[in-house]
Amino acid sequence: MTSTTVKKAATRPPLEIRHAKPKRSGVLLTGLAWFISVMFVLPVVWMVLTSLHTEQDAAANPPKLGAPISLDGYRSFFDSGPWPPIANSLTASIVSTFLVLVLALPAAYALSIKPVKKWSDVMFFFLSTKFLPVVAGLLPVYLFAQKVNLLDNIWLLIILYTSMNLPIAVWMLRSFLSEVPVEMLEAAQVDGAGLVRTLKEIVAPVVMPGIASAALICFIFSWNELLFARVLTGTRAETAPVFLTGFVTSQGLFLAKVCAASLVVSLPVLAAGFAAQDKLVQGLSMGAVK
Repeated sequence: MTSTTVKKAATRPPLEIRHAKPKRSGVLLTGLAWFISVMFVLPVVWMVLTSLHTEQDAAANPPKLGAPISLDGYRSFFDSGPWPPIANSLTASIVSTFLVLVLALPAAYALSIKPVKKWSDVMFFFLSTKFLPVVAGLLPVYLFAQKVNLLDNIWLLIILYTSMNLPIAVWMLRSFLSEVPVEMLEAAQVDGAGLVRTLKEIVAPVVMPGIASAALICFIFSWNELLFARVLTGTRAETAPVFLTGFVTSQGLFLAKVCAASLVVSLPVLAAGFAAQDKLVQGLSMGAVK
């Protein structure tokens, strides 16, 4: 080794104290991610602030940022009787989500762990059911419900939400079930476990994050559905989204009241999302394409 090489090695800083400079592309992507996050959160923050103002201050142009706090919007919302529509939405969303999971888990098991013949055609059929616009099937569904006397009935919405969310749940759960080790299922078969016991005691605990993810998405889709609920329900089976449309009247738009109502109606979905946040992240990671 020459003296020049030794001198360069001596002047070079140790490896552990050298810090790599962050790449400019990484900084730009981080800034872009923060910008998109703020753009998503800003309307929600604006809705919360508007709900805490009077109708005069909420409708002011330009908006009054320093307007006094008022709870009149929330008082008007709770005085209008929102509990029956909220109860109907909870019933339709929870029951339909439960039925979707009960039906989707065996179907996904048959399409992934115990694949049937031409399983790809079956998956395409499930996906093809989402190609038709929802409004295209509105009139046939309305005429059928009218014929069998199911208009303004919460069970009609439960059946519709179950059929609408079932293809999504099957697709999601199939990707999660594909990650289940085959050795566990073979051990269960050796022990004499049947299909129901295998699904309940072996498969379900392993893919619980995926089940939680599918359940949360189906619950959100059912809770936010408006078109069928608006046309097929009246006073008895009215849901929360339909109830919100009643605040837009011929007298005008009550902005503070609408923001207060929207915030209250969004709370069940937000609570479910926060409760299943860790399971949702695990489920999405578990079903990711590697």
